[in-house]
Amino acid sequence: QVQFVESGGGLVQPGGFLRLSCAASGRFIGIFTMGWYRQAPGKQRERVAAITSDGRTNNADSEKGGFTISRDDGKNTAYLQMNSLKPEGTAVYYCNNGDLGYLLSWGQGTQVTVSS
Repeated sequence: QVQFVESGGGLVQPGGFLRLSCAASGRFIGIFTMGWYRQAPGKQRERVAAITSDGRTNNADSEKGGFTISRDDGKNTAYLQMNSLKPEGTAVYYCNNGDLGYLLSWGQGTQVTVSS
């Protein structure tokens, strides 16, 4: 069973940036499409970015310009670089399999708060 540990969240002002990390253990993630998800208070969890095993990326329409997903399979880790953050980006961010039909156990997530 794969376990995900997310880190890198925090409090940032609007327009600021953060880089999230997702360390996986228990299984090599190189064969997976990896995804970053977020859940804002009172809202459903949504996928914001995904990266295939061969490096193709796809972002949610709301984050086309500001988020960049990447991966280092040698470290069994995925990343999310978030630039130009907006208050509506406040949420708990999680990583998981990027294919919605093959979700694994969720980690604890990392809180991102965008506020002045």
